[in-house]
Amino acid sequence: MEEINKLPIVIVLITGAFLAILNQTLLATAIPHIMEDLELTENTAQWVTTIFMLVNGIMIPITAFLIETFTTRRLFITAMSTFAIGTFICAISPNFFILMTGRVVQAAGAGIMMPLMMTIFLLIFPIEKRGTAMGTVGLVIGFAPALGPVVSGWLVEQFPWRSLFYIVLPLAVIDVIVAYFVMKNITKRTFPKVDILSIIVSTLGFGGILYGFSSAGNTGWSDSVVILSLLVGTISLVIFITRQFTLAQPILEFRVFKNKLFTITMIIGMIGFIGLIAAETILPIYMQNMAGYSAFESGLMILPGALLMGIMSPINGRIFDRFGARYLVIIGLLLLTITSFLYTRLTPDTSLPYLTIVFAIRMFGISMIMMPSTTAGLNQLSHRLIPHGSAMTNTMRQVAASIGTALLITIMTATALNSGESASALEQIHGVNISFYVATGLSLFGLVLAFFIKGTTPAEDRAKLTTERESER
Repeated sequence: MEEINKLPIVIVLITGAFLAILNQTLLATAIPHIMEDLELTENTAQWVTTIFMLVNGIMIPITAFLIETFTTRRLFITAMSTFAIGTFICAISPNFFILMTGRVVQAAGAGIMMPLMMTIFLLIFPIEKRGTAMGTVGLVIGFAPALGPVVSGWLVEQFPWRSLFYIVLPLAVIDVIVAYFVMKNITKRTFPKVDILSIIVSTLGFGGILYGFSSAGNTGWSDSVVILSLLVGTISLVIFITRQFTLAQPILEFRVFKNKLFTITMIIGMIGFIGLIAAETILPIYMQNMAGYSAFESGLMILPGALLMGIMSPINGRIFDRFGARYLVIIGLLLLTITSFLYTRLTPDTSLPYLTIVFAIRMFGISMIMMPSTTAGLNQLSHRLIPHGSAMTNTMRQVAASIGTALLITIMTATALNSGESASALEQIHGVNISFYVATGLSLFGLVLAFFIKGTTPAEDRAKLTTERESER
């Protein structure tokens, strides 16, 4: 792999993944404008963001199969072209149905991007340099979702909401053109058999659970559609998992969980992701609906933390390459626990500097959790299992974000002292504080788990994997 010129490949992958993740949150602040233009209710308009995450989550488990079936170059160009076509459909959409169609096509391409990028990075970089490489991935994961609402908030004030797609479209097209010339075939094709039943039950399973939990945050847990989708999702997922153990070439390899360290780091990564998404969802609701801040101020509160996370991710990657994940993850989870607890003391008069500084420290901690824990876990897997481990990691994070956000929002509304129209800000904020108590308990559990991460460095992991491969021969 040393003869490959890595830099152009890294730039193309990072750009593609950045655009894909940016689109998850890009429309968040544009929804009121879309509602007004297309004459939609709030619940209907919310689907432009929900459908993207839903299709994205459904595509990710299938990616390991796609990586082993198609060449790297063809898969990336197809995924990025699909994303660009979806973006174009959204940009010219005259009505809600066409807009939704565009978002589905966009998400089908975007869902392939993250697992593909992580797999390629793990294959082109030696194990002792993976931390730095994955730190760059961390920059994208942390920075893109936080940048989305700020950029779209400014753009929709100046231009029509379709301008968001017209800005993304040329960047996506340029990325496809550059990829045509610089992308190389890196992943190994094993041509696994297409198991149609697995793909169907995987789609129903992950789709049902993601939809159920996403909807529960809006309509409540007693809603018949929520109950039905969670039921269908759970049954389908059980069938899917059971079936994977009977197939010679499974769509998603659940045997990766036999590796204890991979399982621990995945759970920690999921807790970190819940901490990231939940705070970015709950704090703007608290600020705008209960504390009297503007949408612009809530965007400003998020921005310094997002920038800090972006800056720290590559630095943490270098620290990881030298010393391993153990101490980074322990310190990160300690900061996440402390900042979650600091948010249990919110009042209608909590100052903007307090909210911003605590959030920045929180994001600093999350930057020490996300990529170091992911890389430490994936470093334990053989080359054959890396695409499956990567797909599994991304799938579980989407599920964690969906379930965690819905759960914490439900706790926030259910524990508010009064949630009626006559409710005072103080009564509503009680629910926000309780949800952060739950988040504190969750990150404390992650902190305990972090002590079970072995203090090995990537160089030691490489030596161990080399020994294992030689003994297999």
